[in-house]
Amino acid sequence: MFHFFVKQDQIEEERICITGADVNHMKNVLRMKQGEEILISDGEGKDYYCKVHKLEKDQVIASIISKGSSETELPAKLVLFQGLPKGDKMEFIIQKAVELGVWEIVPVSTKYTVVKLDGKKEENRLKRWNAIAESAAKQSKRGLIPKVREIMTLDQALSYSQTFDMAIIPYEEARGMETAKQAVSAVKPGMKAGIFIGPEGGFAKEEIKAAVDHGAMPVSLGKRILRTETAGLAVLSVLMFALEE
Repeated sequence: MFHFFVKQDQIEEERICITGADVNHMKNVLRMKQGEEILISDGEGKDYYCKVHKLEKDQVIASIISKGSSETELPAKLVLFQGLPKGDKMEFIIQKAVELGVWEIVPVSTKYTVVKLDGKKEENRLKRWNAIAESAAKQSKRGLIPKVREIMTLDQALSYSQTFDMAIIPYEEARGMETAKQAVSAVKPGMKAGIFIGPEGGFAKEEIKAAVDHGAMPVSLGKRILRTETAGLAVLSVLMFALEE
């Protein structure tokens, strides 16, 4: 069943009007026909099971069959603070993090970040990153589209995380798995938790100290050194299994 997102003002009592780029995709790529069943989400946790009623020039009208709360969201809000990686690794990270249930992604510029984006490049990159998040949300039947926020410095990210219930920061010099197990167990339904991941060069020692001073908990991810595109996904996977009902 194909999945689409709409805004609240597109939802009526008995029907939903799909507009924008999805119309061309449905008509000319998916070649959908009247009567086909589709899943529509409002981006705020509610799902609508519908049938295509009419395909018009600028919109597709879907009749609502049933509706209910989305059952695909994790009970806790997990925010991935991802140190900017090189190349197209960020696109891979966003796609997989969305599939694993992340609530929000924050690109972070750190001491060892190699990638530097000026205003226009950052704007274009953010549009692409959010488009990837939307595509991944559709594919994985998410009830909402996780937002990729504007790039923050580490200080800005740490300040933002002060509003969270907790934050963890995997660090290769952290020893033992007991602290990591305690951190995973501490994330409970209803909480908001941050996960700080460094870029290819990792975090500088002064950055780890700053994170700890802001209340983040350094944890080990095992005896092996994980790449930046692996570390965050490993943490999200463990938390997904711990939280999934």
